[in-house]
Amino acid sequence: MAHTPSPSATPDASALPTTGGLSAKGLSAGSIGLLGATVIGISCIAPAYTLTASLGPTVAAVGTQMPGIFLVGFLPMLLVALGYRELNTAMPDSGTSFTWATRAFGPWIGWMGGWGLIVATVVVLSNLAGVAVDFLYLALAQVFNNPALADLTNNVLINIVTCLVFMVLACYVSYRGMETTKVVQYVLVAFQLIVLVWFSVAALIEFGNGSAFDELAFSASWFNPFLVPSFSAFAAGVSLSIFIFWGWDVTLTMNEETKNPKTTPGRAATLTVVIIFALYILVAIAALMFSGIGTGALGLGNEDIQGNVFAALAGPVMGPFAILLSLAVLSSSAASLQSTFVGPARTMLAMGHYDAFPKRFASISPRFKSPGFATIVAAVVAWGFYAVLRVVSTDVLTDTILTLGMMICFYYGVTAFACVWYFRAEAFSNARAFFLKFLAPLIGGVILSVIFVTTVIDSMSPDYGSGSNIGGVGLVFVLAVVLFSSGIILMFVQRRANPAFFQGKTLTKGTSLD
Repeated sequence: MAHTPSPSATPDASALPTTGGLSAKGLSAGSIGLLGATVIGISCIAPAYTLTASLGPTVAAVGTQMPGIFLVGFLPMLLVALGYRELNTAMPDSGTSFTWATRAFGPWIGWMGGWGLIVATVVVLSNLAGVAVDFLYLALAQVFNNPALADLTNNVLINIVTCLVFMVLACYVSYRGMETTKVVQYVLVAFQLIVLVWFSVAALIEFGNGSAFDELAFSASWFNPFLVPSFSAFAAGVSLSIFIFWGWDVTLTMNEETKNPKTTPGRAATLTVVIIFALYILVAIAALMFSGIGTGALGLGNEDIQGNVFAALAGPVMGPFAILLSLAVLSSSAASLQSTFVGPARTMLAMGHYDAFPKRFASISPRFKSPGFATIVAAVVAWGFYAVLRVVSTDVLTDTILTLGMMICFYYGVTAFACVWYFRAEAFSNARAFFLKFLAPLIGGVILSVIFVTTVIDSMSPDYGSGSNIGGVGLVFVLAVVLFSSGIILMFVQRRANPAFFQGKTLTKGTSLD
């Protein structure tokens, strides 16, 4: 596992300790424990934000089978998380997918694995900012009892400028390092979890009182994903459900900053996924029982509310406390906007450290011990991506969610297969190794690969997603091609500018028994 560290990766790289045989990078070691890592993981997933943006589209794809589809989406996430945990134990490194795929498959696949993570987080940062803008003006309209304020989000210029403000604030908090991030997240995560449980209980009470909008009696068949009418609908639903679980791997990009890098990040990732799954099932069942799947004013099948379900349901379900749900989604998207910077910044830091990116990305803020330059770059690119898409897309949130689903399937799948290949020499040595290092990540990777291929094919249709298209080709497919192609081009540019990484000199290919 030896490699030649970049001499300019940090101010004093030679004096830094190593973890798992991979070089530390000057981050603030030992600053995050299990609770802090789990809270940041939940924050990055942003349950209030993901649910308001995905409940409607998921129902549109699979109807009452939404809980079953959430279950199917949960399974590959859990299986892949187990593989991630094994890789982290062997090689705790902030580069995660990039580093592990490079160690398993070599520099080319490793570079694209890192690129997949970076573009996925850039896409979701833009989506998070968009949701934050929507709910900021909705909350202002509720506070001042002036519905016209909510319409300000439809003004493209105001929307883009407000998005920039959110991005700058989130970037500033993330730039200040993990201690500041952790403190901010404790309050915001606790608030949104409490409000989501409150909403679910209130919706179930309304159903019990017979005052639900379009009450739908609970059925165990909701958990049967095989009742979805077509495989394309099934794939679209799973892609959406994978999106709502995405973000737990941020706990692993913090592994060089946790109190026990070999165990804490993996435990936090698993705990995060399980907590989120339980919460999602509760909210999904409550929403179905209260609203049904019809196209009425509050029905989950109503296209007018599908992009932002909680904005429509908050008042009927929570009455005078509806503003709390608006604030929960606002705080959820704002908190996740900040915590999501952790992943791409630390991945770019690692890529700069191992000479896969320009060396400037390996710079650490001397005061805050954070990847300052990489954090700022992530903010600038994410805002630019959002500004462009806000102009060309009729439904920026739906299209970015579907594009994000493909990116997630790609880099999670690459990492899952990296686990299988890296541990191949010991996979059959005992039952634990067989299940955690071979079978679980293999099944998870296969599921994600099938969903990825199906979504790529379906997204070529001009009717896919929001219906926005370029030259008769679906915008979601165009976005995916642009993002992947730009990664390949940048990879060859970096190969020409600094070939050391691509020659295996800074991070070597190997197996767990090397």
